[in-house]
Amino acid sequence: MLEQLKRDVCKANIELQKQGLVFYSFGNVSGIDHEKGIVAIKPSGVSYDKLTPDRIVLLDLDGKVMEGDLNPSSDTPTHLELYRQFNVIGGICHTHSKYATMWAQACRSLPCFGTTHADYFYDSVPVTDKISKEQIESDYELNTGKIIVERFKDLDPSQMQAVLVAQHGPFTWGKDADKAVENAVVLEEIAQTAIGTVQINPDQQNISQDLLDKHYLRKHGKNAYYGQK
Repeated sequence: MLEQLKRDVCKANIELQKQGLVFYSFGNVSGIDHEKGIVAIKPSGVSYDKLTPDRIVLLDLDGKVMEGDLNPSSDTPTHLELYRQFNVIGGICHTHSKYATMWAQACRSLPCFGTTHADYFYDSVPVTDKISKEQIESDYELNTGKIIVERFKDLDPSQMQAVLVAQHGPFTWGKDADKAVENAVVLEEIAQTAIGTVQINPDQQNISQDLLDKHYLRKHGKNAYYGQK
């Protein structure tokens, strides 16, 4: 099972590059085996064209390396905090994709203007508070995870599978590493179209609650009917 997890996480990381969401060695994807409490994540600073399953690092939820000779991603403490606090997720993706990062750097939540957004994310994609000087100096990556968790104290991470970290960039997640990457791709698309929407109509309002409910719940609700059984 862990070998399959490493293959899946490697493939998901490479997909980030194929989708144009990362450059050089930026970005990372992880996945978790909840039963074993083991996380697989991209090694730090390794370019995507040199990434293979045997280079994926395995850790426990306390950050102890269980397998691998390379240093795990520098964002590992953020991933681990999200796995510890959000037990409904099976994969996490972090990028600095252009348009989603624009919203993050502007410290703006990403409004839900239309049904493309509503098909994936239930309402506006939230932005975190800015990280404090003390949080930066004490345990920066862990505290990045903590400010995400704090932002979600009144949100359901299974309904909102994305966040914009203020002045930093986006994190997405899902049931596995592949889904986390898919959500990152969609997030980038809707971030770009939202910028265009605001340029065309600066006063554009969010989608109506009725239309938001219809599009999100027909795919993700208990009576969902989108797609095949």
